[in-house]
Amino acid sequence: MKYTGSCHCKAVTFEVEAPASPEVERCNCSICAKSGYLHLIVPRAHFTLLSGEETLTTYTFNSGVAKHTFCSVCGIKPFYIPRSNPDGVDVNVNCLDPRPGDIRIVEFDGVNWEQNAHKLAHKSRAGICGGEQPGDH
Repeated sequence: MKYTGSCHCKAVTFEVEAPASPEVERCNCSICAKSGYLHLIVPRAHFTLLSGEETLTTYTFNSGVAKHTFCSVCGIKPFYIPRSNPDGVDVNVNCLDPRPGDIRIVEFDGVNWEQNAHKLAHKSRAGICGGEQPGDH
């Protein structure tokens, strides 16, 4: 199913292909817990940035591998390139318009990311698109 999404001010817009009833992850790491991010990792081929590339700003921390992109106008992080799946895109389900009504939220222990990262490593493979998709932290 094709979804559209955006940041709050709509300067950044995108399309993503994902299941109608996606499984997403809620992570308890410091950045995800503070932002309320719900993770949906998809292959890059299933993500298209429609507008706003010039307004995106990147934030990195800790290992510096994950590229957390956010809108420099409104501050919302609609997607990013996760450390766990650098060949994919991690979309914030809360930024989809409309948000899928039937999502299954799975808790992910990102506080202990190094011990749990292997649970996410397959998420951006094309054959799995969106069904079990989320996060890096």
